[in-house]
Amino acid sequence: MPTGRRQIKLCDCNRSSTLDAAALASAIGADKPLRVHHELCRREIAVVEAALADGDVLVGCTQEAALFAQLAADAPSRIDFLNLRENAGWSVEAPAATPKIAALLAAALLPEADPVPGVTLAAGSALLIIGEAGAALGWAERLQTRFEVAVLMTGATPDAELPAERRYPVWSGSDVRIAGHLGAFDVAWTQGNPIDLDLCVRCNACIRACPEGAIGWDYQVDSSRCRSHRSCVTACGTVGAIDFARRDTTRESRFDLVLDLSSAPLIRRVELPHGYAAPGRDPLEQALAAQALAELVGEFEKPRYVALEARLCAHGRSRKRGCSNCVEACAAEAISSAGDTVRVDPYLCQGCGSCSTVCPSGALASHYPRVEDVGMRVRTVLATYRDAGGEAPCVLFHSTGAGRALIDRLARRGKGLPARVIPLETWSADSVGLELLLGSIALGACQVAVLAAGTHDPGVLRVPAAQGAAILAGLGYAGEHFRVVEADDWPALEAALWDWAPASGASRPAMFHLPGRKRDALELSIRHLLAVAPQPVAEIPLAAGAPFGTVSVSDACTLCMSCVGACPSGALSAASDAMRLGFIEKSCVQCGLCAASCPENAVTLMPRLLLDESARRTVPLKEAEIFHCIRCAQPMGAKPLIDAMFTRLASHSMFAGEAERRRLHMCGDCRVVDLMHSENGLKAWDMTE
Repeated sequence: MPTGRRQIKLCDCNRSSTLDAAALASAIGADKPLRVHHELCRREIAVVEAALADGDVLVGCTQEAALFAQLAADAPSRIDFLNLRENAGWSVEAPAATPKIAALLAAALLPEADPVPGVTLAAGSALLIIGEAGAALGWAERLQTRFEVAVLMTGATPDAELPAERRYPVWSGSDVRIAGHLGAFDVAWTQGNPIDLDLCVRCNACIRACPEGAIGWDYQVDSSRCRSHRSCVTACGTVGAIDFARRDTTRESRFDLVLDLSSAPLIRRVELPHGYAAPGRDPLEQALAAQALAELVGEFEKPRYVALEARLCAHGRSRKRGCSNCVEACAAEAISSAGDTVRVDPYLCQGCGSCSTVCPSGALASHYPRVEDVGMRVRTVLATYRDAGGEAPCVLFHSTGAGRALIDRLARRGKGLPARVIPLETWSADSVGLELLLGSIALGACQVAVLAAGTHDPGVLRVPAAQGAAILAGLGYAGEHFRVVEADDWPALEAALWDWAPASGASRPAMFHLPGRKRDALELSIRHLLAVAPQPVAEIPLAAGAPFGTVSVSDACTLCMSCVGACPSGALSAASDAMRLGFIEKSCVQCGLCAASCPENAVTLMPRLLLDESARRTVPLKEAEIFHCIRCAQPMGAKPLIDAMFTRLASHSMFAGEAERRRLHMCGDCRVVDLMHSENGLKAWDMTE
């Protein structure tokens, strides 16, 4: 792999790791010999400065990334970083890690992926502080010079006092509802207190007039002490701020940012939207949250993490519900039902990728990064690792944040990563679905691990891992191929990786590029794994919920073809030359819409993976003779459908006579003709029902 003018700078960090420059240069096809430095960030830093003047640079260490970035700030060249030390060099198997280091270098030298479409978020300084009076007003006083502050008091605090000067809006209320995102939070609440703080002039007349002392300096009425004297109403006079019979209690407004000081967050979801902070009652956490909110004032660009191809969505048809996996899996509640498909709010989406993992049809696809880009990295690292003499490679997918930090701690404190474990960083490990798991095995890995550190729900990852394991076991591949590593600390990660015996992989690695569409990627991978399988089979049973399978229809089926209209993938079809229901198993995603749409409850899902050619052909599920009009012999439809209609209508008073029942077996035209020729035809005005 020629590196062109991209210069690679390696450092063994004061000889604490082992780097074989000659072997690495050969493995990656470097244009120039590589050199291993010992103190690149200290005494040899001039080497990096000189390299930046001559072209782009890749530094094989991340510890001093900030220092090197400063050097590159004024240089005409670009500098990138690759963590070889924690990912490979700091390991008890470091002397055997040369193939892995070569693989990581090869992946780092790949061209940059095409940019992902972005979403612009713009936030002003309008901040709403929600909480009990004392805390909310206290933070409003501190933050009013940095934000356009407003306060919503949701509870009383002893001795809490509104400022004498109206420097910012203050409201009171309960039943607070918050919707929206950074720059556009819509907040609604119910004002239950008799005193409207918008109208109140803070003259204190109500406080002096109340005989029970039920009104505090926060200008709110304590209902437990109030005895309905209404002296306060009289004292308020024409200002009219006090109304015990107020009916219009709904209030709402829009804000850029929200600081929620409630004991429990008002937004109940796993992934809170940017611009909303809920630090609880801890003063330090509240201060940190306020500081973080200040950094969100301005305009920002974030990736559009997922792409929706609505025509593939199996969410619903004709008000019948099918697949709702993505709606249930989304931790940010960014996905909602929109009729027959789903809607993705790109402003709320934070890119965990769970939706693409659980989507059976590929209607939702992760775009940060794209599957094809991750597939290219997998293909590159495995090919380079293999060419450099590596054996039994295990790909370890991990997230950018928590996953990377845990691997770093393992390298510093434990045995490090095994030499055969190749870490691949992705934005979120939740996006590693079945297509990447099986695709990695097809491309030459013997095992794939997904580090669940930082994921919202490891169960989302366990489902495709179990499905992939069932497929490989069915094809005769021995051993444990997939592992979801639920490790919260480095000893657990160390145990999960070092005690894992290699499994059997594909005898011949695939050479294809993993396509972006989920079903295409799965088909390519499964076909290759079948071609080189130790025990090829025609069918593999799968558990319920798998994205592959067939359907069966019982004798109750009348061939009404409701299931055909409901099928989003075209797996079910009506023949044009006969009354026949056809099925293409390769296209079925087991969404269940056919079963939900069947008026006879005649359709049953049967999860499995069919591997022979019949899965790609249209096979008949049911066929029936065509019923013809008894008067003109014109085709009317499937005989079971006409018979079912006759059975349901025969007992109706309109069809009490033999002549009337005979008309049920006639086409529309012949019914009219028969009525015209019948002297005793039933008239509308004679009907009793």
